[in-house]
Amino acid sequence: MVLGPPKQRAVFALLAGRANDVVSVDHIIDAVWGGDIPQTAANGVHTYVAGLRRALEPERSRRESGELLISTAGGYALQTDPEAVDALVFARHHAEARRARAEGRLREALDSAQSALSLWHGEAQAGVPGPFAAMERTRLQDLRLTAVEEWAGDMLEAGRPVEAVTVLLGAVAEEPLREKLRWLLMTALYRCGRQAHALEVYDETRRLLRHELGIDPSVELRTLHQQILTGSPVTSAGAAPPGTVTAVGAPIPAPEPPVARLVLSHTLRPAQLPSVPRGFVGRSRELEELARPLTENDPRGASTPVVVIDGPAGVGKSAFALELAHRVSEHFPDGQLYIDLHGTSMEGGSLCASEALLQVLRSLGVDDTRIPADPASRATLYRSLLHGKRVLVMLDDVLSADQLRPLIPGGSSCVVSTSRQRLGGLAVRDGAHLFRLEPLGTQDALSLLRCLSGDRLRHQEAVARRLVGLSRGRPLALRMMAETLAANQEVALAALVEHIAEEHGRLDPPAAGGDASTSLRTPFETSYQALPDEAARMFRLLGLVSDRPITVSAAADLTGITEPDAAGTLKLLARRHLLVEAGRGVYRFHELMRLYAAECAEREPLPHRSAAVARLLQATASVA
Repeated sequence: MVLGPPKQRAVFALLAGRANDVVSVDHIIDAVWGGDIPQTAANGVHTYVAGLRRALEPERSRRESGELLISTAGGYALQTDPEAVDALVFARHHAEARRARAEGRLREALDSAQSALSLWHGEAQAGVPGPFAAMERTRLQDLRLTAVEEWAGDMLEAGRPVEAVTVLLGAVAEEPLREKLRWLLMTALYRCGRQAHALEVYDETRRLLRHELGIDPSVELRTLHQQILTGSPVTSAGAAPPGTVTAVGAPIPAPEPPVARLVLSHTLRPAQLPSVPRGFVGRSRELEELARPLTENDPRGASTPVVVIDGPAGVGKSAFALELAHRVSEHFPDGQLYIDLHGTSMEGGSLCASEALLQVLRSLGVDDTRIPADPASRATLYRSLLHGKRVLVMLDDVLSADQLRPLIPGGSSCVVSTSRQRLGGLAVRDGAHLFRLEPLGTQDALSLLRCLSGDRLRHQEAVARRLVGLSRGRPLALRMMAETLAANQEVALAALVEHIAEEHGRLDPPAAGGDASTSLRTPFETSYQALPDEAARMFRLLGLVSDRPITVSAAADLTGITEPDAAGTLKLLARRHLLVEAGRGVYRFHELMRLYAAECAEREPLPHRSAAVARLLQATASVA
């Protein structure tokens, strides 16, 4: 069957990988085009789907609805038996092998593993473009090599090292830095009586690790090397059991081979999570919803759960993420890592992924002299150290998917992160759970304000509700108000509330104490400063009409650009949480952001403002 051009094959690969599930058009666009999305992407998806329908059901007329590739709920679904998708069948056989191995049924484990591996015929997603295909290639390659490692371990236990050697040689050639494969190959060669060849593999491994990563082989490999030199029997613990006498090359049952050993296993586990800010309230439903994907075990053991909490400035993303991390931390007994990536910081700049990896490797006890210089090698070492561990990694204030992606460990760890913008690419390429955090409801906002302000609001229901209304449910604004109430006990409540209302309307903190982090303007400003030039210009000009709904045509008239370009820029502002999409093609500002946008409009030169308003009025008049 000919599936058509490369991007059409990419659409098919995505739908086949999610057989019988509806995939939205937006997700298809992200999966096929990634960050370089053309204006015609949506039309391209429809064209590719039509081409796939002709290829899959050539007898179907163009007017008939397809039975295999159906349209529904704003997306498409490929209706097929999961047994027709090799990747899904592979995952099923792999899971069966693991179950049989855990229950001591070695022969059945080997049969299931061989059934899984026999499905491979070259590289997965070969020749298929797009970020989803790239992610799937990496994921499936790692899963296949994991299955090879487990199968080879079973072959050694079954006393069949000769058969294991051939497969392991090919696997090591594909992934030369994977120490577990090399441990298995050395052991298999040794048990075949090929002691010299096993020692050659060790020498090659030592040279490669020093050259590529600047590190020495793991303790397990060094111990295995010593055992082979001395002709000792090899066990998974790296030492011969007391009283055991075995000839070189005799089959010795070996439990699962070792993996890279985390430095913290010999010291204290990291416990880096900051405390949750005082007075955290509500969000119970949201916390329960996100705890589930973080704590559910992946039966394949190959997918690391990633949760990204996004939302506008001041909505309480960091506090919420910390509360979530503390609640699920007991499921990650090997510790918690915390990194503030300063994605929207105006003080000191954002951390790049390589700098963040340097920070986390140091916190894991790796000496600076053993930390590689290049980012890819740092990421490899980081994943190796966390292999086989259950560690919670919290990444606060992420700027982009590229900043976060190298910090995702493999296996049974998890990632909790926050971002000022929507990271759609992480959902498509990495299976991340994206969650938008909304402002607090009225009752939760009242509870937070009363908790933080002491006795000032006792029996002052009307005053408390007025302050909550001014805050629009944003915890940062509520905390600022509570600080003002608590710090000015000698000022009459009514006068103090009027002062708060006046200052709050100007986005200035009533009592900042010199701390820029307590100003509402600061997080808004960092979001604005991160915008591309054209988007920043549109934001300033929209501030001229910030009190009314914004249509695509109005934005185009204000800025003097085409409607397709205006639609794309409005979507960008909405992803950055500087606008809210109120309907199809209609946007508005949150109340606090409206005040900030109006301030930003003053930064646009007066002639430019006048010209923008004139264009809008002229367009409105011509329509009328």
